[in-house]
Amino acid sequence: MKIRKAMEKAKKELSTQPATDIVAKKTHLYQEWTSPVYSETRQTVLNKEVLAKNRCIAMFPDSPFLGPYKVLRTQIHQRTQAKGWNTLMVTSAVPGEGKTITAINLALTFAKEFDQTVLLMDCDLHRQDVHKQLGIESDQGLVDYLVDERPLKDLLIWPGIEKLTLVSGSRTIADSTEFLTSSRMKALVQEVKTRYPDRFVVFDTPPVLSGADAISFVSQVDCFVMVVQADKTPLPDIKRALELLPKEKFLGFVLNRYAANDDNQYAYY
Repeated sequence: MKIRKAMEKAKKELSTQPATDIVAKKTHLYQEWTSPVYSETRQTVLNKEVLAKNRCIAMFPDSPFLGPYKVLRTQIHQRTQAKGWNTLMVTSAVPGEGKTITAINLALTFAKEFDQTVLLMDCDLHRQDVHKQLGIESDQGLVDYLVDERPLKDLLIWPGIEKLTLVSGSRTIADSTEFLTSSRMKALVQEVKTRYPDRFVVFDTPPVLSGADAISFVSQVDCFVMVVQADKTPLPDIKRALELLPKEKFLGFVLNRYAANDDNQYAYY
């Protein structure tokens, strides 16, 4: 990251400068990156009670489950940054594993980084659930962009969280695979991937074994993670799902609802 390189370079210079100059230079370094202002996006206010009910734990700094998400963010960040990647697909083998909540919490955790903006895009065209889990009213989503050619700026939502925007709407569609592999979708992925150099994009896609959507869409992203639920997801389904996706793009599993302690509290890894 630019700011980290600047900090490393400045360390050598700061040791020989007066204290007042050191304070001024540090201040200047942190001012090199400023958070964006979302003036053209739809703005909404999140309800913390809804977020807590739906397990959007990354919104709560005192949550005992936030630590594992920070570890997961760090692992993803290190592996993607080393290869210059900035697009991540979150999927699962079968429905009900918690992939959407994982995608939301990952996006929220990534947005906490100092010089990182995040776009969360709901690409499950059969179930637009991201905005529902966040408790947001939205009647426009990816389908409106793909079918009705609505501009991207009309779909973007700023949920009042610094450095985070999202796309999710209530409309769904049957021929989802064809639209996710269309030239318009490919152009959209390329646009959100390259428009801002400090942006990380998280795509929530359908389960691998529920159709062809995730299998087809994975070619457009840099990498993916697969959410599996502890003591639930059948191992043969996991193996079969992995065989359908490119191994070179697989970052790893996210183990959801793992009972880490005897008191039946759940942790996310």
